[in-house]
Amino acid sequence: MFSHFGAHTSDDVVTRRPAVCDVCGVYAAQPVVKRSTTFTAFFVRPFPVKRSTYYAECENCGHARRIDH
Repeated sequence: MFSHFGAHTSDDVVTRRPAVCDVCGVYAAQPVVKRSTTFTAFFVRPFPVKRSTYYAECENCGHARRIDH
């Protein structure tokens, strides 16, 4: 019997915002990334396993910090 199921984490860029980085101190664009984890079963639509989290990533140094949404 063939079964196809599992959890999948995906990152999607929601928006970009200019801000000062906490680490490098440079005023640069910071994409806001939404990270969501879904569970998929064969022929069943994916459904969220846990609440999505949002991160802002500095394009200068790569530091990511969590945003409380």
